[in-house]
Amino acid sequence: MGEAISYAPLFEPFEIKGKTLRNRIVMPPMVTMRGILSEEGRRWYASHASGGVGLVIIEATPLGLLVPENIPALKMLVDAVHAEGALIAIQLFTNGQNEPQTAFFVPAREPHELTKPELKSLIARFGEAAAVCRDAGFDGVEPHGAHGYFLTRCFSPIHNRREDEYGSTLEGRMKTAVEVTKKIRKTVGKEMLVLYRHTPVEEAEAGYGLADTIRLVTALSAAGVDVFDVSPSHGDREGEYSEAVKLASSRPVIARGGLDEPDVALSMLNNNRADLVAVGRGLIADAEWPAKVRAGRIKEIVKCIRCNEKCFGNLKKRIPIACTQRRA
Repeated sequence: MGEAISYAPLFEPFEIKGKTLRNRIVMPPMVTMRGILSEEGRRWYASHASGGVGLVIIEATPLGLLVPENIPALKMLVDAVHAEGALIAIQLFTNGQNEPQTAFFVPAREPHELTKPELKSLIARFGEAAAVCRDAGFDGVEPHGAHGYFLTRCFSPIHNRREDEYGSTLEGRMKTAVEVTKKIRKTVGKEMLVLYRHTPVEEAEAGYGLADTIRLVTALSAAGVDVFDVSPSHGDREGEYSEAVKLASSRPVIARGGLDEPDVALSMLNNNRADLVAVGRGLIADAEWPAKVRAGRIKEIVKCIRCNEKCFGNLKKRIPIACTQRRA
């Protein structure tokens, strides 16, 4: 019989700017349709913190929801996650307009449709939302710059057809993300973590390639990003993209894509292709994934079978996500 695999590297603490994650496992932002201000939403996130993750990133949250009057409810969410031993960040979401508080499903608007005052107002809203998150006690905030949403569209030459300084060139297409980051950093100060989620792609897909991503990463590092959340459109099991971002930025990197297989997650760290690993679907299927891996109870893990029935299926129905494999 071969030697048992040691998953110890997954459970080594990780320090970022004086904040210590108890391990390298991240719950990535996944829209739950539970409402982050609700008791049901708090229970959902607290249960995953209890299951052993080191960092919980709250789902894409419209800027319109992050207003001063919601600070008490947001603080209850923060306290619920902190009580279970995890750090907590929140993803800041916009689709290019001032969305109502209710929702995630907002029709996309092309960056060129916004006037310059509208764009500057939206950038300012990121700062205002970050201030609310700071006052609620979050450890970090993460602008959503991935998967075809607003900040991705600003970066893509296919979608961004502006002819002013917020378009035209690569530097222009990076400008919105850079100004959002600077605004957030100036607002929250030095201690709060600023993450940034980005989707590296092949050039044919969105008009930009890895070389352009590296230029963006370099600019965002200088603007104040502490952690890059690398979220390719087709997963990154080999760690090609996360490794490239890690080398270019010298910032900690979160990798994702098929990492609910403990051996794959472990190899990402052992091969120095990422500092942190995001387990998404695996945590929907089994909130105790980290605890079971740590205890060597691999065979007891409830596995995602990629059926998409109660995760994406429920999301499309706009009802709380679940898993066909999850008990209770």
